[in-house]
Amino acid sequence: MKVSLAVTAMVVVAFAVPLGLVIREMARDRAFAGAEREAAAVAPALSITTDRAQLERVVASAGSGTAMAVHLPASGGERPLDIGRRRTSDEDIAAVRELGRASTSTVPGGSALLQPVALSSGEIAVVEVFVPESAVTNGVGTAWAVLAAVGAALIVGSVAVADRLGVRMVRPAQRLVEGAHELGEGKLGARVPEEGPTELRLAAVAFNSMADQVVQLLANERELAADLSHRLRTPLTVLRLNAASLGDGPAAEQTRAAVEQLEREVDTIIRTARDAKPQTAAAGPGAGCDAAEVVRERMAFWSALAEDEGRKWRVAGADRPVRIPVARADLAAALDALLGNVFRHTSEGTAFAVDVHNGEDAVIVLVSDAGPGITDPEAAMARGRGSGTDGSTGLGLDIVRRLAESTGGDVRIGRSVLGGTEVRIWIQLDGRDRSPRRRGHRGSVRRRRTGRGALSFNRSRSLP
Repeated sequence: MKVSLAVTAMVVVAFAVPLGLVIREMARDRAFAGAEREAAAVAPALSITTDRAQLERVVASAGSGTAMAVHLPASGGERPLDIGRRRTSDEDIAAVRELGRASTSTVPGGSALLQPVALSSGEIAVVEVFVPESAVTNGVGTAWAVLAAVGAALIVGSVAVADRLGVRMVRPAQRLVEGAHELGEGKLGARVPEEGPTELRLAAVAFNSMADQVVQLLANERELAADLSHRLRTPLTVLRLNAASLGDGPAAEQTRAAVEQLEREVDTIIRTARDAKPQTAAAGPGAGCDAAEVVRERMAFWSALAEDEGRKWRVAGADRPVRIPVARADLAAALDALLGNVFRHTSEGTAFAVDVHNGEDAVIVLVSDAGPGITDPEAAMARGRGSGTDGSTGLGLDIVRRLAESTGGDVRIGRSVLGGTEVRIWIQLDGRDRSPRRRGHRGSVRRRRTGRGALSFNRSRSLP
């Protein structure tokens, strides 16, 4: 604001001072132009006659009061004649006669215009017109007052406009600073209004985008913590099953109590970290794994537990390499989550199977069991809902769903041919169709509807 005031004042002074001087000069020129017109009105009479009485009448009619005088030279032995009130000196009048052109002289109370006029005798008479100081400065004070008022109005207006412009720039900047402080204090909901000048508006847009990215990164970190914690469920399941076979005794009871406490702690970690929805990145070009190899590896791990519990199991379609755009660890975690659910939520002796179907543009992994099934598949797929039983966090199926959706695929739950639950993981290979709900026939993978309306698949093998 101070800068605006100084600049505007300098501009006003730079224009007002010269303009004021021009106005004063114009008033002076206007006053002397009027005096010249009065002098010119007497010139015709002087060229005709030099009679004193006639000239006095001419001077009285042409002049304004005592403002005009006529100075006639000496002629024919007569003395010089002055008609009217004389204000100038003899030297000034003689100089005008000698030079033959008009001039001005300073006299008390103003100035005098001396205009030479040729007489019929060839002599030079001088017409004197008095121009008072008030006539020279007439209207100058008013004009200067108007200029001063206009200059003051310009200064006030410029300061007001600068203040508005400053507020328009300062307020968005202050909001940006406040938003940065709030975000730095951990208030992740801090956002800045996208308004103001273009630069500040773009800065606000960038700040809001950064804040969204921070929130997303934190959510992904929490999700990663939940997923990593959920992966602990697999060795915990093995530990719990092994602890159950220890028999009776203080050591066995302590072991089982420790396993239960550990499961509760893992559940607490998962439930605490599952607040935000993560972003699962698909594998880049050239990345991925052999789904058949991962299936064989994980089934070899779970087969030992299956034998201990008397479960029949089967693997189909994993005898040939099946490349998928999914990281090996992610696919292993998804299979462990599904197989862990089978062991956790079905009774001992319940059979299960894993099938791999390799199509032209998709790979389908089926995990099915002969248990009681899932009564509400949609609720089971909802993140954080789980099955409603103890030890269920609801993240296992969500891990599987995110893995499939990272490739453009999806996950569906239906009734298996074994009579229990069937979880179908659709892994898209080329990413041409990113809308899971509008898929039709996929290469050599064939689908059919069971009598209950659940989605299932034809198989060429059965349990042993």
